[in-house]
Amino acid sequence: MRRWLGVAFAAALLIGSASAGELSGTLKKVKDSNKIVLGVRDGGPPFSYIDDDQKYVGYAIDICGKIVDAVKKELDAPNLRVEMIPITSSTRIPLMTNGTIDLECGSTTNNAERQKQVAFTNSHFVTASRFASKKAQAIKTIDDLKGKSIVSVAGSVNIVQIAKVNAERKLAMNVQGAKDTVEAFLMLESDRSAAFVMDDVQLSVLIALSKNPVAYTISDEAFGPPEPYGIMLRKNDEPFKALVDRTTADLYKSPEMTAIYSKWFESPVPPKGINYNFPMSAEVKHAFAHPTDSPDPAAYKD
Repeated sequence: MRRWLGVAFAAALLIGSASAGELSGTLKKVKDSNKIVLGVRDGGPPFSYIDDDQKYVGYAIDICGKIVDAVKKELDAPNLRVEMIPITSSTRIPLMTNGTIDLECGSTTNNAERQKQVAFTNSHFVTASRFASKKAQAIKTIDDLKGKSIVSVAGSVNIVQIAKVNAERKLAMNVQGAKDTVEAFLMLESDRSAAFVMDDVQLSVLIALSKNPVAYTISDEAFGPPEPYGIMLRKNDEPFKALVDRTTADLYKSPEMTAIYSKWFESPVPPKGINYNFPMSAEVKHAFAHPTDSPDPAAYKD
């Protein structure tokens, strides 16, 4: 009996060692440290930000939470620790590539250039460059902006898109460059510009935070193609990416994803109870129905 127990114990050790040896990349790193590290934003509502209780919350945080649950199950590690590290636009990719963070939970645009350095899971949001204007001006389309002064953030992709449309349609718009979104919205608010061009979701947040949200509207027409947002992970880590892709695809196709979206974009959110009133676009619906990590704007249209 003693000999049999010894053989069984040795076999169990071998099986355990083989299982551990099969892990690689992020899954091995997480298993060995019993910790998964999320890169998060201090102030990027409603995607990722700190609430009044000093907790990181948001739309992307909720999605990353589902991924963490899947990792716990995959590794049979129910007590896996979750660490959150604040990141910025300039630090997010270096912290991913050097192994500091394992998932980046925010609103990072998934494009072909970034895919040379990092990988993305299935897109969780799709934005586009549109314009905000005052309802009283009755500006409906981009052509209605002909000869008018408009504003966007200097050095942004939006400025490039405006210049292209301005030249192609011969609109003779007077394009003004603001230092940031706050200054740009102030120019719209004070009637120094007829319209403010920016990512539509950012416009929605700024309008919701303004003194008189009902005074503004966002255009249906866009200045450029859709731009997908994705959760970043390390490049060339196929086992981890396969798990994350499978998890997000299942989530996005489920009714739970509709509830998560509504919670952050169509309901009052902490800490001020503001509703951003940003209904799910056709592109976002398409991204959820047909999960993809493609940076190609055409992948998000029927």
